[in-house]
Amino acid sequence: MELSNKSARELFAEVQADPKRRLFGFGRKPVLINVDLQNAYTRPAEFVTAYETDPRQIEHVNALARLCRRHGLPVVWTYVSYLDSGEDCGVWGTRTDTPDSLQNIKANSRRAALDDRCEVDRARDIVIHKRMASAFFETNLASLLTYHRIDTVIVTGGSTSGCVRATAVDSLSRSFRTIVPQECVADKHESPHFANLYDLSLKYADVLPVVEVLAYLEQYQPVN
Repeated sequence: MELSNKSARELFAEVQADPKRRLFGFGRKPVLINVDLQNAYTRPAEFVTAYETDPRQIEHVNALARLCRRHGLPVVWTYVSYLDSGEDCGVWGTRTDTPDSLQNIKANSRRAALDDRCEVDRARDIVIHKRMASAFFETNLASLLTYHRIDTVIVTGGSTSGCVRATAVDSLSRSFRTIVPQECVADKHESPHFANLYDLSLKYADVLPVVEVLAYLEQYQPVN
């Protein structure tokens, strides 16, 4: 193992600055997947489970969503919530049992609701109820992307080290080009946030400034 005194932020910055770093790039048709932008994770003043990395995160996500809709591209929002018993959270919900625990995000609760700052078009967007980390796990997401002939997945949301990472890894595992706009993902703590951006950059996704993703969507030409 290579030892280093550099912080996770510094290691990520080095990867981003490497002129030899190869990218997967964008393909022919992207989808936007916004992972768990729900109050439990986006309202730090209200819930101890919430976090904020870039204060403009939701603003950036909304801008991406508007551009996707303009071009007829699918926009997906995911959220987690569980039965009153919490049993559908499985083993994941057994480590703690406090009002703030994952399995206690109950269906139709304030914690489960998508943040109302998110511009969700309920007539057009796809909203997926997931129970595990990845947006792909035991949901119909993969079949939806096949139906839409998607080859590129843009992932936003939280947490970088949890559900965003899991979704990005599953995306690449299904041979989708995977893009993570840096300002559009967030985590509770700095170190896991940047450590996972570093790892995603090296292995699983293109971590790009959101301005580059917006620029791509601005000039996007729909395909048949």
